[in-house]
Order: sequence, then C-alpha cells, then structure tokens
Amino acid sequence: MPLDPSIWSDRPFGPAAFSLEGRVALVTGAAAGLGRATALGLARCGAAVSICDRDEAGLAACAKSIEALGRATHSATIDVREEDAVRAWVEATADALGAIDVLVNNAGGGFWSPFLDVSAKGEHALVRENFGTVTACIRAAVPHMRAGGSIVNVTSVEAHRAGPGFAVYSAMKSAVASLTKSLALELAPRRIRINCVAPDMIPTGGIDAVGEDADPGIPGIAETPWPEAGHPDDCAAAVAFLASDASRFVTGSTIHLDGGTWAAGGWKRRDDDGFAL
Repeated sequence: MPLDPSIWSDRPFGPAAFSLEGRVALVTGAAAGLGRATALGLARCGAAVSICDRDEAGLAACAKSIEALGRATHSATIDVREEDAVRAWVEATADALGAIDVLVNNAGGGFWSPFLDVSAKGEHALVRENFGTVTACIRAAVPHMRAGGSIVNVTSVEAHRAGPGFAVYSAMKSAVASLTKSLALELAPRRIRINCVAPDMIPTGGIDAVGEDADPGIPGIAETPWPEAGHPDDCAAAVAFLASDASRFVTGSTIHLDGGTWAAGGWKRRDDDGFAL
C-alpha cells in the first residue's frame, strides 16, 4: 500500500513547524502545577486553550492568564472522574472554540502507602483517577478532533520502574503508557498521534502534598544526574513539541522529563559529581 507524502514534501521545515496558531487544545488538571504550566505554554505557542479542574479559584486564575496572552479560552470546574462531566466539557469546548486539535491528559494523583495497607476502595480510586480519566477524555475528545491532532498523556517515571509505596499508582501510569502504544495504531488512520511525557523531579504542589514518607532523598546524593533543577515549563515545552507539526512522525512514544533519572537506572550522582550505585 503506497504511503501518503510527508508534509515536508511541499513545504520546508522551519520555525513555523512549532507554531500552534489556530489550534484548539484541551488540558485537564490545569489549575496548578504541570497542568497550569502546560496550558499557558500552549497558549504562548498560539493555541486557544480549554481547561478544567476541580479547583475553581485556581482554574479561574489560569483562564485569566491565558486571556492576558490574547488567546481564547474556555473553562469548566469539573471532576474528570465523571464521564458525563468530561463529555459535556469537551462538547462545550467544540461549540465555543471549534474542532479540537490537542488533548493533554494531565489530571491524576496518588498517595503514599504500602500496597497491603491500600484498601479496595483506595485502589479503585487510584485506578479511576489515573487510568479511567484518561480513557474517558480520549473517548470524549477523539470524535471532535481534526486530522493532524495530537494526544499527550502525562505519566511518570514510575510508569517505567518500581514504585514502592505507589504500587497501584505506578501500575496505572504504566497502563497509560501501554494504552498509548495501542492507540497509536488505532488512531493512525484518523491522522491523530498519541504520546506520553514522563516527568520526574519537577517540583509541583502535588508532589509536596504526598508527604515526607515518600521522600527518597539520600544525604550526599543528588536528586538527578542533570545538575539543574526541573521546572513545570520543561513539561510544557515537551507537550508543545508533541502538539506541533515538528513531531508529526512521532506516535506511541514517551519523552522522559527527568534530568536523566530513567536513563541512570540505579546510578546516583554524588556531591563530588562522581557516580555510584
């Protein structure tokens, strides 16, 4: 079967490939942290951005910041664990802003606890919050997405390694990474790409709320191989790339936003800049 020509066949690659001008993006969990940074980053790159969160005040502040950038926005104070609410938000966005080009599944969360101390109810909540929200948003958004669209799922380094104290959370992030690979194939005929970003060691309020028991810090050992701190805008930058034409041949993949944590495996950077297991 012959392949369609690449978009670069009749236009040269250049800075315009990174522009999101004229596109409509959805971002879940946009009131704070990575979600807020991502929503603002997409707006700075030219997109109209629809946002949702349970935090009404934080959501309103994010919407105001998007408007200050001169971009159209739509917001809804909803719980993305409720499928009917998700569907209504997506449909309202399509009515207000037009067909959808980008979906960023950022909302999620967890708590530290040994697996045997997690109740069935707690496990169900983790599955619903970190996996069910992703599937619900994809089902709702894809019928409204244009060819050339992009879905970005925010997972975690814990999707790719053990997560003691976060066993169910880690399993669900891994499930999202697996789902992403399968949907890369299923959505390809629609010309919709789907990828993951997997952050680690990027300070946000959500990480701070997990608690001291989850802190893996070791005296004399650096948090990441890379000698600079992570920032929420690192997530925004990767998502903007995956949303743009610059990544038009990337689907079913994961970008690790972790200063080399995943690549390092068990290696840790010492204070003297040497490495040890």
